[in-house]
Amino acid sequence: MATITAAMVKELREKTGAGMLDCKKALDEANGDVTKAAEILREKGLSAAASKAGRIATEGLCESYIHAGGRVGVLVEVNCETDFVAKTDQFKAFVKDIAMQIAAVNPTYVRREEVPTDALEKEKEILRNQALNEGKPEKIVEKMVEGRISKYYEEYCLMEQSFIKDPDKKISDLVNEKIATIGENISIRRFVRFELGEGLEKKVDNFVEEVMSQVKQ
Repeated sequence: MATITAAMVKELREKTGAGMLDCKKALDEANGDVTKAAEILREKGLSAAASKAGRIATEGLCESYIHAGGRVGVLVEVNCETDFVAKTDQFKAFVKDIAMQIAAVNPTYVRREEVPTDALEKEKEILRNQALNEGKPEKIVEKMVEGRISKYYEEYCLMEQSFIKDPDKKISDLVNEKIATIGENISIRRFVRFELGEGLEKKVDNFVEEVMSQVKQ
């Protein structure tokens, strides 16, 4: 059993907005894994994100981000509950970070529930054939496919991606943290991303590095 420190409880409380006792119990259950403990709190409806998830969020901002030289452009809509919060510097900075994330990592969907069934089944079929070609027994292929499909979500779904400013944190974690600190439901509703010459043959650029180099300036 891992030793649960006050610092770990504080970190989980800041991440989820849950009570200190609930955070301690969740960390005990997760054997000290803060990320897993946060999931436990959400499943039990004890985190700020879980308690506010059903609240209507129709205010917010439409934020744009244009990469240097106009090569990549993003427009994203992020909702909150009140116009007051939408005008705060904290919320504006958060929405700007989301726009930069989209520019850098190029997700296709906001969350995994948006992935079309046919696209998901096609990816599973590819992964299934890969496993079989690797000589894996058929009885464990399906389990392997389910494990590997998480990588697909991490690549194509914004909420599953690692945050470019903190790779140890997923965008879903970032959203939950903001819900806990701001005190309102927050939802990334939709986005569009345009890349100059998209669909045409061109050299491959590392937009993550380029976007992050601008952040550090």
